[in-house]
Amino acid sequence: MKLRVSCQLRFQILEPSVLIFILRPYRGSQQWINREVFSIKPLLTTLESTDSFGNSCQRLLAPTGDLFIYSSSDVIVNNYIDIAPNAYFVEIQQLPDKVLPFLLPSRYCESDRFGDLARTITANACPGYDQVHAISDWVRQNIQYVPGCSEFPLSASEIHHIGHGVCRDLAHVAIALCRSISIPARLVVGYLYKLQPMDLHAWFEAYIGGRWYIFDPTQFDLCGGRVIIAYGRDAADVSIFHQFGSGCLLSNMDVRVDLLDNYPINTL
Repeated sequence: MKLRVSCQLRFQILEPSVLIFILRPYRGSQQWINREVFSIKPLLTTLESTDSFGNSCQRLLAPTGDLFIYSSSDVIVNNYIDIAPNAYFVEIQQLPDKVLPFLLPSRYCESDRFGDLARTITANACPGYDQVHAISDWVRQNIQYVPGCSEFPLSASEIHHIGHGVCRDLAHVAIALCRSISIPARLVVGYLYKLQPMDLHAWFEAYIGGRWYIFDPTQFDLCGGRVIIAYGRDAADVSIFHQFGSGCLLSNMDVRVDLLDNYPINTL
């Protein structure tokens, strides 16, 4: 399917501040970017870079006053999600080097604290895909998904304790559980067609059977129509903007996802 996705941000800059944005869609085999607009008002010098995960970053120094950021893209993505029941567990010694960082504990995914729970959840599952599926189902059933309930990231341990969170929080818990039984898992931030309420969304991927597979503990049906912005170990790597200093306030954010064309499912 072909989607038009956009994110509009308006800031009040109280004192000159440096910001780093990750807003442009990810460039990779997962999706084809057909058209892209990225605009900044006022016009400012912007430094483009690519981080260690392949995400596109924009860095700028914003002067005092209003700052307006607009990112819009037409992207062709699959309208279905690959599933692979019984896909095999990949032994650590067989993992590609670039996958290893997603096996370790990280700031918001303290996988070293979840081993006993993960083994209980997956006790009757075949090693690999079926274990991750059991973990995703457990998170959906035990951690309440409450859009808009959190303004800043909490760790997987904190979310497990309070029992509710936003999409990235549920993904953090699932990621920590996967890593605790030696299954690499990474956070994904992007757009999801027909998400309600509409906002940027977060889900996770697990490395099984020699490739990455999508899981989303916030959704009962694993649907396609996902446009990827960024991958990372957790929310610290994939925030759509980082501000340095206290002189920057986000006053408005508007996210849109529109269907432009419905291609056959084998487009990609």
